[in-house]
Amino acid sequence: MKRILGVILATILIMAVLWYTFLYYATYSDGYRTGELIKFSSKGVLVKTWEGEISQGISGAQIFSFSVMDHEKEVIEKLKEYQGQYVKLKYEEKFGTFFFWGDTKYFITEVSKEQSPHFNRE
Repeated sequence: MKRILGVILATILIMAVLWYTFLYYATYSDGYRTGELIKFSSKGVLVKTWEGEISQGISGAQIFSFSVMDHEKEVIEKLKEYQGQYVKLKYEEKFGTFFFWGDTKYFITEVSKEQSPHFNRE
């Protein structure tokens, strides 16, 4: 009986590790988005995650919500600095997420400041 219980627990543990590994490394899609960075904040009660939004249109009707993992320190600092400016984001869309990673399935891996197509045209 103990052996059967041990095999069942080991199988559950191995499946959980495989699922976590799959969600961490596998990406559904990746690409770039540009827009005005309208929100970037650390939120949560027990577990803080970095969440943000960019507006992809003049009317603000097209909002792209994203998350940033804690280990992306350089990205976090750049997003804090670029608040309210036009930015280009490189993202990875995951199949799923965990509550301690972020609220969305879109995770930012790179950020750069861009010239707005709407303002400051020469």
